[in-house]
Amino acid sequence: MAPYIFMEKNGIHIIDLIKTEIKLIEAASAMKQIAKSGRKILFVATKKQAKDIVAEKVKAINMPYVTERWPGGMLTNFPTIRKAVKKMSAIDKMNADGTFNHLSKRERLQITRQRAKLEKNLGSIADLTRLPAAMFIVDVHKEYIAVREANRLNIPVFAMVDTNSDPRDIDFPIPSNDDASKSIALLINYVTDAVAEGLSERKMEKEKEAKDSKAKSEQKAIEKAQAEKEAEEAKIAKEASGKEKGDQPKDSVHPGKNVEKRERTRIEKRPQSQGQNQKTKTAKEEQAKVESATEGTEAKIAEEKVKKDEAEKKEEKAAVKEVKEEKAAVKEEKTEEKKEEKTD
Repeated sequence: MAPYIFMEKNGIHIIDLIKTEIKLIEAASAMKQIAKSGRKILFVATKKQAKDIVAEKVKAINMPYVTERWPGGMLTNFPTIRKAVKKMSAIDKMNADGTFNHLSKRERLQITRQRAKLEKNLGSIADLTRLPAAMFIVDVHKEYIAVREANRLNIPVFAMVDTNSDPRDIDFPIPSNDDASKSIALLINYVTDAVAEGLSERKMEKEKEAKDSKAKSEQKAIEKAQAEKEAEEAKIAKEASGKEKGDQPKDSVHPGKNVEKRERTRIEKRPQSQGQNQKTKTAKEEQAKVESATEGTEAKIAEEKVKKDEAEKKEEKAAVKEVKEEKAAVKEEKTEEKKEEKTD
């Protein structure tokens, strides 16, 4: 921390505030860009002085945070943490479905206690479906496990670094006093404001894109309607010109030819009854084909309904089986607790 220390007085190192300001502005601009891109930043502060400040400010900008104990392997073993969060949501689902009411009083008490414990430790990261894009840590000396995990996964780390810490493992160190609640509140306010600004800019860009796309679609619709109108007008004009050309009757030009044509049409119209009979036969055959096709579709629908009923029964059986397995797991936990009590 030597480059960030201004002087030493009575055995106390005084931080150079000019360098603190430079580093704070640099970190805030980088966090703003991350928030603007739509990614998550995980805030970590398990110190007593920083807990409430971080929880209050970070909850307002809808970002994940850890203010209780840092669960080891939270980043390196992220799928296991996600399973614990899913378990919490499964308990909520049981409570909503009514299966919770069928359990005994003791089982319900155990499950509610488990739910409360999960909510305390992991409730603030329930929306974190994948690894965060960056981390902000208060006191890297205390949260050294979180720093190691982030470095292993190449996650950029923003941190408040005091004179008793090593800033070489931190991507964006902010030299500051991480023991005083006032200095923590000052830095957290500045950083969260930058993140909120990035989120608002992202929202404005999305709205602008939506407006632009809407305007483009409207313009295309107008152009299409105009083209259709022009095509219709051209068609009408063509028909009108065709009528003007064909105003003169053909009988007056070639009367002999027209008489011959009429005689031919009379001769051709005579065997029309046979053709009509053939048409009626083909119509009946087509009707029979349509009826057979409808019968086949009705049979298929009936088969699909039977399959659907069987699938629903299987799902109900699977749900009952899961409840039984959960009960068995609770019973096993009870027996293990009893064994531990006996051994004690």
